[in-house]
Amino acid sequence: MRPLVLCADDYGLAPGVDEGILELVEAGRLSAVSCMTGLARWSAAASRLRPRLDRIDTGLHLTLTDQEPLGEAPRLAPEGRLPPLPRLARLLRFHHAARAEAAEQLERQLQAFEAALGRPPDFIDGHQHVHVLPGVCEAVLATAARIGRDRPVYVRSLYEPLGAILRRGGAWRKALVLALAGRGLHRQAARAGVFTNDSFRGATTFAPGPGCRDEFHRFFWGPGERPLVMCHPGRVDRELEARDPLTRRREDELRYLASAGFLEDLARAGVYLARFDGTPVGARVAISTPS
Repeated sequence: MRPLVLCADDYGLAPGVDEGILELVEAGRLSAVSCMTGLARWSAAASRLRPRLDRIDTGLHLTLTDQEPLGEAPRLAPEGRLPPLPRLARLLRFHHAARAEAAEQLERQLQAFEAALGRPPDFIDGHQHVHVLPGVCEAVLATAARIGRDRPVYVRSLYEPLGAILRRGGAWRKALVLALAGRGLHRQAARAGVFTNDSFRGATTFAPGPGCRDEFHRFFWGPGERPLVMCHPGRVDRELEARDPLTRRREDELRYLASAGFLEDLARAGVYLARFDGTPVGARVAISTPS
């Protein structure tokens, strides 16, 4: 049996997302949770997560797109809302002020994480993978090295070998784009001695429907001693619909991860859920399946 890190992204985005993720944490169906700490509701969301910190790894989900900034960001969010991903990439490429504001957002969101949960994150990644963008990944790696002096702080790598991507099939084009976009961070992390996962999976079309299980079953196979699979479970509510275009697929993922079929697929692939350091997470059989 080999370890596999299963990380739920977007904790703190909306009440329904938080509810679904917490149910899976209670049932031992996740090994990591990545938190959006820049939103006004973060304090309330953190209070529900705090009693469960000993069961999972908890990380910072750096948010630089589509949501409100934490504090002022006149270049990135002149009207009080962070830009879409393509515009963010352009701003970071051409404006030093944008890169400085991104580093400020990282520090503010990190401070919000530590203030609410009482400790530094176990890992850092990015909403829409912004942490791999040039002008951001350098700040992320430096921050991970700084706060990881006493214990390892991991940074999410998007790397996976080309052959593994092609063998998996599915949304292989998207997986390939992510792997190429993440090459710089993966190499810089290795040179800086910053810990990362050694294989990344979870690229999907996010199409709702019964294909969810097949996609995840594919993610459980592949190379790496410390692979990471991202997921986005949750329940749809009005706040989620107002904030994010990814809605019904979250309920499909929640339903699958809560099912007996999920445990069967883990066993069939010869993997077990583990935290970044390899500590097993005890997935239990019984969990009520969301309707």
